[in-house]
Amino acid sequence: MRRRQFVAGVGSVAATWPLAARAQKSPARIGYLLSGAANSAAATDRLTYLADGLREFGLAEGRDYNLETRFAAGDYSRFTDLGRELAQAGVSVIVTNTIAAVRAAQALRPALPIVMSSINDPVGAGLVASLARPGGMTTGMATLGEDLSPKLLDFQHMLLPKAIVLAALFNPANPSNPTLVDEIKKRSGAIGMTVVPVALPSPDALDAAFATMAAHRPDALELIGDSGTFDVSDRIAAAALALRLPSFAASPIYAKYGGLLGYGPAPQALYGRAAYYVKRILDGADPGELPVEQPTQIVLWINMRAAKALGVEVPQSLLVAADNLIE
Repeated sequence: MRRRQFVAGVGSVAATWPLAARAQKSPARIGYLLSGAANSAAATDRLTYLADGLREFGLAEGRDYNLETRFAAGDYSRFTDLGRELAQAGVSVIVTNTIAAVRAAQALRPALPIVMSSINDPVGAGLVASLARPGGMTTGMATLGEDLSPKLLDFQHMLLPKAIVLAALFNPANPSNPTLVDEIKKRSGAIGMTVVPVALPSPDALDAAFATMAAHRPDALELIGDSGTFDVSDRIAAAALALRLPSFAASPIYAKYGGLLGYGPAPQALYGRAAYYVKRILDGADPGELPVEQPTQIVLWINMRAAKALGVEVPQSLLVAADNLIE
């Protein structure tokens, strides 16, 4: 064999090695530790957005990855055991959507990369050192709950200019929620509104929470940002409608589930962005060196069916400003 032919032959074989390696490589295991129930609409949407995002980065389920899901069903005390289950299942990265889940995942040994899909103030919660340089094994998306509160109150006032009592439904197990309630109290007081905090420690307490609300006779209801609370958005929206109580949330998808108005990060962009971090980590990136991002696309959704049922007239200015009017 001539030397040129031999070299060419070796080159052609070498060119096939990466393809062969990819073909033989087992799919990565991705863990998703969710606060809600497996059959909830919110959990289904979040899983869909993650799968869509991974597909955009060229990752197909079954070929490139397998998804291991664990659901706390509103019981945040389960996160430690569920995180341990994911580690024992051999996941390469864990995606989470609430502060307690991140902390449970961070306690695993050996440590695993963690991707936050939507976390209130991760720096203030002590989950990362900073947004630019998170450090450790955690990165992902931070929400803008504290920044969206003033605008959400503006929308409430535009829709209900005579409202004077606002119920704030919050999860006491979420350390960011009391801070958000205090912020709403200050801002509401400045426009002459009184805030009644109503605790929702678990989905099982929903009836009791609404009994408390009914006793206070509020004019409006605001859901404080928490993935466990948002997981039962459809039940909350239906219960609020039964009380003829206009309800709002700093999450646009709340309007899809029956709430009157939702304002916040575009849900598909927020939850789907977790796929970017998963892909980078699977490719070998250090999660502590990947900056935590904040959403750039903020949208307003209004449920016109709810408005009609509540007898709320939506001003023309809001109709024009809305990104989605749900008929």
